Amino acid sequence: MPIKIPDQLPAREVLVREGVSIMDERTAMRQDIRPLQIGLLNLMPNKIRTETQFARLMGATPLQVELTLVRVGNHKAKNTSEEHLISFYQTWDEVRDRKFDGFIITGAPIELLPFEEVNYWKELEQILNWTTTNVHSSFFICWGAMAAAWHFHRIPKYTLEKKAFGVYRHRNNAPTSPYLAGFSDDFAVPVSRWTEVRSADIAPSSGLDLLMESDVTGPCLLSEQKGNRLYMFNHIEYDSTSLKEEYDRDVAAGTAIEVPHNYYPDNDPARPPLNRWRSHAHLLFGNWLNQVYQSTSFDLDKIGTN
Repeated sequence: MPIKIPDQLPAREVLVREGVSIMDERTAMRQDIRPLQIGLLNLMPNKIRTETQFARLMGATPLQVELTLVRVGNHKAKNTSEEHLISFYQTWDEVRDRKFDGFIITGAPIELLPFEEVNYWKELEQILNWTTTNVHSSFFICWGAMAAAWHFHRIPKYTLEKKAFGVYRHRNNAPTSPYLAGFSDDFAVPVSRWTEVRSADIAPSSGLDLLMESDVTGPCLLSEQKGNRLYMFNHIEYDSTSLKEEYDRDVAAGTAIEVPHNYYPDNDPARPPLNRWRSHAHLLFGNWLNQVYQSTSFDLDKIGTN
């Protein structure tokens, strides 16, 4: 089934060009089916690119998905036009009375700040609490995952001496997990962060299961059955060129940065990078949406009441 997104969203043209099936409003109204209601709280600076990345992964599944774009209300975006935000986004205050089958909270380039110093931290805490009553399954990404792990379990983040930056091999710790169905024993995931969480801080009593990890960059994916949550500390949703754009930006700004690990052929930034994670990104999001579909209530109003 296709993904339903606003007709004029810039991501539509990109996804159609890539062959991702898109549904317009008129077609969606004709289908006798309840689409999965998925919210995306987009905290990334380049919101249009991030919208496209997540819509691409959800649009490739056999389920009909209706995507709602959400933003925090007390933070002014610097890299996305106000016109785009007004046209395609709702603030959390505008959706807080709704129920969602799934809700994604993205990363944000603020990881070196203590959580409490983030200017929208209080609102984000309210949103995280809201997900326990209004969302069937939550999926937290990178800084969003660190923020949620701190909020729900007081798992701290640690500043790294140098940026974890590149494409790192990861280990499948739970081949029988429904979230990792079809995953290889060993696979690549993009990493781009200045902080980390540590497996030693994941208490056995927390109910958290460590599904993916790297010997170099540590925990990658946690699942939590009680809260029906996933915590992804890396950027498996990234485009082929996302790390290149970050690297080129830092080089142009004179920022000390190493060539992304295991990203360019022969470690040569003059050559086009290789995407070694695309298939597993599609697997993970397809598995997550399938689990949401299998376990959510047909009646949206019943979400959060059990």
